Amino acid sequence: MRPQQAGEPQPPAPAGPERRKQRVLFVCIGNSCRSQMAEALARTYGSDVMEVHSAGVSPATIISPLTRKVLGEKRLNIDGQFPKGVDQFARVRFDLIVNMSGMPVAMEGARILEWSIPDPIGRTEDVYRTVESQIEALVMRLILELRASTI
Repeated sequence: MRPQQAGEPQPPAPAGPERRKQRVLFVCIGNSCRSQMAEALARTYGSDVMEVHSAGVSPATIISPLTRKVLGEKRLNIDGQFPKGVDQFARVRFDLIVNMSGMPVAMEGARILEWSIPDPIGRTEDVYRTVESQIEALVMRLILELRASTI
């Protein structure tokens, strides 16, 4: 290694130990509302600590238009997203499953968190906003816990 010459930029300081991103799967019933909201929020605000996906135990055919609207109001883009079933992830290893479906969900090796969030499907736009706010608070707490490595 040659000595640094005067006027040369300083090399970047070595980073601390690289932390592996946690693989997180958000699950609800249809993967049309709650899990899509959680995935969008986690992807936007927590991409430094997690790799996120979402699925439903009984996937819907479309993402609810009110889900898209409420997320759009927060400038969260879910273009290209679509409802997926949990079975599509059977061969993927997750560190954490966040279950909002109210039904039993298990994947080998994954820790399960149960979030009791009401399903907004078929409800008013205001209910969607309330649900999104509840999910946002929980996702932000999860991100902070992962950053502090308390999970």
